[in-house]
Amino acid sequence: MKEENYIKGMLMIITSAFCFACMNVCVRLAGDIPSVQKSFFRNLVAAAFAGVLLFKSHTHPVVSKKHWGALFFRCLFGTMGILCNFYAVDHLLVADASILNKLSPFFAILFSFLLLKEKITAYQAGCVLLAFAGCLFVVRPGFQNAALTPALIGVCGGLGAGIAYTMVRILGTRGVKGSVIVFYFSVFSCIAVLPWIFFNYTPMSLRQFVTLLMAGLFAAGGQFTITAAYSCAPARKISIFDYSQIIFASALGFLLFGEIPDAYSLTGYTLIILASLGMFLYNQRAVQ
Repeated sequence: MKEENYIKGMLMIITSAFCFACMNVCVRLAGDIPSVQKSFFRNLVAAAFAGVLLFKSHTHPVVSKKHWGALFFRCLFGTMGILCNFYAVDHLLVADASILNKLSPFFAILFSFLLLKEKITAYQAGCVLLAFAGCLFVVRPGFQNAALTPALIGVCGGLGAGIAYTMVRILGTRGVKGSVIVFYFSVFSCIAVLPWIFFNYTPMSLRQFVTLLMAGLFAAGGQFTITAAYSCAPARKISIFDYSQIIFASALGFLLFGEIPDAYSLTGYTLIILASLGMFLYNQRAVQ
């Protein structure tokens, strides 16, 4: 893999982490609206954004039949990941919900190994396990006061996202453009929840509507950058940097909601940063 592809993938995934942290904050700020309705507006904005990009770039959205399977599973598991993540954001601390969703890199590496046969060295596996241990340190305090069901749903969100990103990697290696992947995924997610929206729509204030539009814009930015990231480089080399969302989410949680991390959380942050640094140094040597 070329060095410039690795660096681009790393920068893209860190950017996506910041965008998704902002998205989660907007979801919380939107207030008492059903999670499914929040996900609908998030995906509606992303679909419109992707559609405009496709139109301006004169990109044909038709995908070859040989890619339909991977694209379908990307849409299906991505939708599952969003619904579970939004539910967790509504019922847990923003930082804890973000951390649970950040189990996705662990699942992404696992499924990349199983489906793409991408090799994982012992050093890389150690870095991932260290980051995963850091996640457990941060999540543990939150679980003391949180219901088990939202926490398990949050883990399912991470699983869904991990499988979805593996499908993105497959599609990217086959030459399917990121804007096309985002467009199909966003449209699929909107259509999937339309029946629920039709029968259970909750009226929103102008402030709530604007906040959800902002969530959609941040989601679109995060979706495009993470799609570009996994199209540039293998999951085992860059997915560790997705854990930076924990840092962004914690900072935003402190600034907006007054959430202060305790000793367990700080220990987790330290482990995650060390794991990210270790993976970065390892890959720098590998591309030289």
